Amino acid sequence: MRQTSMEKMHIFIVMFFMSLVMSVQAPIFAPYAAKLGASSLVIGIMLSLASFTNLTGNLIAGPLVDRFGKKVFITLPIFVSGGLFIAHGLATSSANLLLLRALNGFSLAFLIPSAFALLSGYAKNSHQQGKNMAINGILGTIASIVAPIIGGMMGSAFGYENTYYTIGTALLLIGIYTTLCLREKESIIVVGSHRKAFSLIQVLQKKSLQMVFLTGFALMYIHGVIIYEVPYLAVEQGLSTAITGVLFSFFGVGTFFSLSLFFINRFNPMKRIMFGLFGMCMSLFAVFTQLLTLPLMLFLLGFFFGIMMPAMATALTDTVSSDGHGRAFGVMSAVYSLGMITSSFITGIIRDVLSPYFVAFLIGMLTLMILGYSRIQSGSPKTARTPYQY
Repeated sequence: MRQTSMEKMHIFIVMFFMSLVMSVQAPIFAPYAAKLGASSLVIGIMLSLASFTNLTGNLIAGPLVDRFGKKVFITLPIFVSGGLFIAHGLATSSANLLLLRALNGFSLAFLIPSAFALLSGYAKNSHQQGKNMAINGILGTIASIVAPIIGGMMGSAFGYENTYYTIGTALLLIGIYTTLCLREKESIIVVGSHRKAFSLIQVLQKKSLQMVFLTGFALMYIHGVIIYEVPYLAVEQGLSTAITGVLFSFFGVGTFFSLSLFFINRFNPMKRIMFGLFGMCMSLFAVFTQLLTLPLMLFLLGFFFGIMMPAMATALTDTVSSDGHGRAFGVMSAVYSLGMITSSFITGIIRDVLSPYFVAFLIGMLTLMILGYSRIQSGSPKTARTPYQY
């Protein structure tokens, strides 16, 4: 038991420091790209292309992770990404930055499905699965609170280039730690042992998973708008990157608060997904109508984001057997990337004529209507509830 806890702790440590280091660049990428001559549209294309290459890698990663194991697809991308981030600091034009961003998106595509598939083997039931994902979410959220502030301060104090050198070096150190401490482990659990392993096609065809993937798209579209719009304030309104980092931290604080409410993991994941999506839509409505201040709205968006993320992971692992988790998380990561691609591209085009927050609100509400209609069509579950599904 103690050894298992230590092995799981190493996964949490690696994912925490990955989130920390990756989030440092959040407030500086847009102004750095603008400094290199990128327009609003080009910045949107950069973010979209990175997400597209990430999506491609996600679809490739899933079956490979299930077949060849997780550790190699966690460790190698970290080293590659470290080198690419160092190269970010050496970029001399927006074209260089575009290429590096695309390559980095592809390399990191293998990391998230592998890490989640490895972590998913450390749960005995749906409640523990949700708790593990929530703990990982809490650690990632702590990183997302601290890192943008650090990144903004570093960008202001040391310059964008030196900040990227630091990010790359830190990733190489994380890669060394991963090589030494992370252990490959076969899944110790199959949630619902009667379920057969899903192929990639079966994952895509499963009705309940389609609803989760649709929600994942809407969630990442909304998140992509936030990631694009908040840092762009630094360029558009002359704000310092330090202030932009503080704004990002409000989102992280809200996510941390909701993830800390462990009792929520005892409720049916689909109900949590619908509740969280409705909350995000209402928060977006308040943003584009300016009913409340942006920091408060970012807090609420982060809160409902934290409600949804563990619920989506739990809904996925409740449906697919453990030896198909790599494929399922690969598709989920690809859907996330697709949401980011669409969001970044559309936001870059429409932001001068239409509020991106309004478009995100419409997409979220449409998705919520589809989810509700799907649940009405399927009717109430006939099977008995587990102690963890109220």
